[in-house]
Amino acid sequence: MSEKKPFNRRDFVKASLKGGIATSIAMTGFPTIVPASVFGKSAPSNKLNIAAIGVGRISRDHDMAETLKYDHARIMAVCDLDSKRLENGKKYINDFYSKKAGKPYDGVTMYSDHRELLLNKDIDGVLISTPDHSHAYLGIHAVEAGKDVYLQKPASLTIADGRALSNAVHRTGRILQIGSQQRSSTQFRYAAELVRNGRIGTLKTVSVGLPGDPAGDEEPEMPIPANLNYEAWLGSTPYIYYTEKRVHPQNDYGRPGWLRCEQFGAGMITGWGAHHVDCAHWAMDTEYTGPVEVSGRADFPKKGLWNVHGLFQTEGLYANGVKMIISNELPNGIKFEGTEGWIFVTRGNYRASASDPVLSDANTKALTASNHKIITSVIGENEINLYRSDEQHGNWLDCIRSRKQPISPVEVGHRSCSTCLIHHVVMKLKRKVYWDPLNERFLNDDEANSMLNRPHRFPYEVKGLV
Repeated sequence: MSEKKPFNRRDFVKASLKGGIATSIAMTGFPTIVPASVFGKSAPSNKLNIAAIGVGRISRDHDMAETLKYDHARIMAVCDLDSKRLENGKKYINDFYSKKAGKPYDGVTMYSDHRELLLNKDIDGVLISTPDHSHAYLGIHAVEAGKDVYLQKPASLTIADGRALSNAVHRTGRILQIGSQQRSSTQFRYAAELVRNGRIGTLKTVSVGLPGDPAGDEEPEMPIPANLNYEAWLGSTPYIYYTEKRVHPQNDYGRPGWLRCEQFGAGMITGWGAHHVDCAHWAMDTEYTGPVEVSGRADFPKKGLWNVHGLFQTEGLYANGVKMIISNELPNGIKFEGTEGWIFVTRGNYRASASDPVLSDANTKALTASNHKIITSVIGENEINLYRSDEQHGNWLDCIRSRKQPISPVEVGHRSCSTCLIHHVVMKLKRKVYWDPLNERFLNDDEANSMLNRPHRFPYEVKGLV
């Protein structure tokens, strides 16, 4: 069989336009919007009306928290399947605006069903901060309702779901930003520019280190809390008995247990892998493709509620000859090794949430290299200068107005997620697989192709599956 050309951005633009599913996929800059200095001085018509779907840990610590900083946006509605969290989400926003205005504020509407929220024509955009298994389902509903979307990563639970999501975004012409906020961190952009401009010579190997997740004990069945719509929370996944550590804490906003259950996500390979692989692809100039072959090993818990992968190491090969190693036995971050040196980039002491699995350390250096001259190099005007964003949510809000592509558009997020999921397939199969990035299929491998999707429980099917 002849080898097919790897999928790249130019191919994607041509294919999308030919199929009529894209309006604009160009990676362009965006205008700066100067916000009003005091809440209430801008006319309400000048503000972007935002709703938050899922108001738990990551929404409170990150998505709502960051969006509230922008005076040209107003969070006007919240939606959650847990009525306690729903009430708390409303209070969280009302308290913020009350404190900012110096007077009582009560302008937040609550919804227990996202479909009712999406019918509200006053809403311009939605933050989706829910468990992984509902990302594509809710994202597609939102763009089909005419809303722009900020979607927590990873883009989807399966490769098929991610393809359906990307197609829906391009079909509707909406702005969707994937919550890969590392792209808006200076050190990750600068590292990518250094690699793209040859500061370490020819790139040979990329090593991606991820945090780990512990296994857990067996957990007994518990009564479903009256405040939780557990049926809808399970969504497209099979019905399984309720126990608190499978879902989220009922009395605080600590790290939820669903993150460690394969029914709802793939574990750290997509949890943090979607961040690091995304930034690796940025530096490799492979944002619209993926590996052509992947192999590796992984350990999985033999018992207990939490059953995502344990220790693992997988290795992908790209059509350009670059090798990518991903493992939770490597330092957390990305190491780029070339013929003339190496660069290592990580988050430093930044944390998106108080319950992040990696503790912050003020002494952690965000960017290091084999030679200090590499990371003090100036990127010239005539060199490759990548998309710049000061903050992920602000970039999304700017792009809602400008209608230009955000720094983390849906197809890029899908390709990062799908790469992680291919590595996860290898963990399960324990053998090498060969991937066709253009057609998004495994080559001559029915067993692997059967893992591109999962059955969907009625009535929570993801629309537009191919």
